[in-house]
Parts: sequence; C-alpha cells; structure tokens
Amino acid sequence: MAARLLAHEVADLCLGKPPLKSLSVSATVRHALTALKSTDDTHISVWSCNHSNHSISYQDCRCVGKICMVDIICYLCKDDNIMSPTTALDSPVSVLLSPDSNVVTHVDPATCLVEAIDLIINGAQNLIVPITRRTTINSKRKQTLPNESSIAPTTHTGGIEFCWLTQEDVIRFLLNSIALFSPTAAYSVNSLGIIDSDILTVNYHSPASTALHSITTALADQTSVAVVDDDGILIGEISPFTLSFCDETAAAAIATLSAGDLMAYIDCGGPPEDIIKLVETRLKQRGLKGMLESFSVYSSEINVNSKLCATLLSSSDDEMLNSPVSVKSGRFSRSSSYSARITRMAEAIVCYPGSSLVAVMIQAIAHRVSYVWVIEEDCSVVGIVRFSSMLEVFREHLESMMN
Repeated sequence: MAARLLAHEVADLCLGKPPLKSLSVSATVRHALTALKSTDDTHISVWSCNHSNHSISYQDCRCVGKICMVDIICYLCKDDNIMSPTTALDSPVSVLLSPDSNVVTHVDPATCLVEAIDLIINGAQNLIVPITRRTTINSKRKQTLPNESSIAPTTHTGGIEFCWLTQEDVIRFLLNSIALFSPTAAYSVNSLGIIDSDILTVNYHSPASTALHSITTALADQTSVAVVDDDGILIGEISPFTLSFCDETAAAAIATLSAGDLMAYIDCGGPPEDIIKLVETRLKQRGLKGMLESFSVYSSEINVNSKLCATLLSSSDDEMLNSPVSVKSGRFSRSSSYSARITRMAEAIVCYPGSSLVAVMIQAIAHRVSYVWVIEEDCSVVGIVRFSSMLEVFREHLESMMN
C-alpha cells in the first residue's frame, strides 16, 4: 500500500479536474471583473498569452499568476483608487498579481506525489498541469458576457489544456490513504507542533479598513483574519474565501464599516437594510461619489436577492445550518448584482489544541478552507493550523516510507 501511494503522479490527482479558464496578462482589471462574474470559479488563471489564439505552443505561453474577486476588492480599497473606482478598473490586470512567482508552478504530469508536496511546502499554491483531453464533468456554466476572449479555455497547439492542483486536492488525496499514516494522523495538532501562533486579527469594533493589509496578507497566505473582542475571544472572521463570493462593491463596505459590521455585510443574501444605509451615508459624507454610484446599483437589487437567499436557506440541509464546533459570523453569497449563490456558512471553523490531525483535516475539507482556527475552551484564540503545515507532517512520514 505504501509503495502504491508513493508511485502516484500528479496526473493521478488531475482525474476529473476541469480545464482552466484563462485571462491574458494584457487584459485589464475590468476584464478580470467580467470574467469572474461570468464563472462559478473563485479564481481565474492569468497567462502570458491570449488563448483565443489556439496556435500558441505550450513553450510560448505560461501561467503567471491567479486572481480572484478579493484581489479586485482590495485593489479598489487603496487610497489612489477609492475616489475613482471606474478609472481603477482600467488598470492592467498585472497590478493584481502576486509578486511571488512561485504561487503558481508548472509541473509535468509525471511529477511524483512527493515532489508535488515539496513544491507546495516551498510556497506553491497551485500546480499547473497539462491535460491531453477534456474531462467529462458536466458542470452548469453561466452564460458568458460579451468579451468571450477574456475567459477562453487554456488550449494550446495540439489541443493541450491545463488544470491546476491545489493544497486541498493533495490533502484530500492523502486523506483517502490516511491509514498509512498511523499513528501520526491520530496525534494532536499541539503534539505535532503545527499550531501557528502568528495570526492576523482585528478588533470587532475597529474600522474594517484597518484590516485591509491583513486581508491582503491572508489572501496571499491562504488563511483568514480573526475578529476578536477586547479579551482576545474569537467572534468570527473576515475570510478571503468569504469575500470571494461578494462583488466589487464590497470595497465600499470595507471602506466605511467596522469589522463587526463587515461580517454582517457579507452575510448570505446581502447585508441588513440598516447596514446598507450606513454604507451609503458614510460614502456621501466622505464624498466618494464614484463608489457611491456603483454601490447604489447594488443596494437597489440586494433586497430581491436577500429574499431569494432566505428562501433557499430555509429549505437547505439542517447539517449545513448547524455545523458543529464553529463560531458563527453569518452567511455569504456571490454578487447579487448578477446572481444568487448559496455557499457554506460564513463561520470561523475551529478546533482545540488536543484535536487530532485527521479530525482537523476533515473539518477543513468539509468546509472548503485551507486552515482551521485553534481555540481554548473559553474561545480565546491560540493559533491556526494550515494545510501547508499538515503537508509537512505527511512529507516527513512519506520520507520514512521511502527509507
């Protein structure tokens, strides 16, 4: 069994993965916004070429990064852009890319599992893998907006397409063989030394704008920002995963609300009416006319979306609505300006220092996050456990298998 696991290549993990949608590095932030609004994917790959030209060879075009809605939201919150968001959207999409070139890494399909884990431990978040034929996944796709070329599939000469593997894909794959990692998988996260006490926090009553840098850092590190009270008790979180299901008008909320109110703002179906009015009032007070115009369009439609979301949630699975061991901070949905979307509860997923590694893995995978908060019995925050730290433990165990 151990030899079989070690023999796996990244191509084995790509089975069933859909081909990437792509955006050319020559596109604008506006193109990126259009592309994100017309797909169910939270991230879109950015390439050094335009994939509407199918004669481009694999060697002449590389993935140079990835973007999500949070990149755009944080970009619009910058001092230079908040006064004129429309102008900011005309900037090149390259302004959104991470300066870390290792975030996305091209690998050969024959790359072994251990090598892939090493790449992730060293900073890679997405492994770009060529696939030779389309998958047979029947996913319901939204009707695309007019600029088709901005969301073209990553197709090269010879029909070569690409998918990407994430930390979650690798963790999920290892979970299927968890018995091979006994007894390590049953050890507590505390005894394994994988609790990171260097965490990002913001006070519940502090302006959300003070957490902007932390949100950007959390996005880059695939973690989150803990919202705590004056005693360090975990109240909720401002998660990039949560914000990725909002639209660009969330920038107005970050610029005007407290951290606590921002959690309510990104609740599923849209924020309460009083918070909408509060955002509009503060935008007017600050003279942010451009952002106010965009937000007014959003707020005029949000009540309709709120009713739809509430109806869908009322008929949803009770288990989803009553997730164990969690600190609730609301629910969230992707932009109401173009669709209604139901996702997981916007909760801070937590465990305890004595929780086993396998239990924490299952929690994270079940809630589609790459981290789990660690708290004491009184809900004070101890730290955070990340997928990357889990992979370091498994990598060490795999090393012993090879010897």
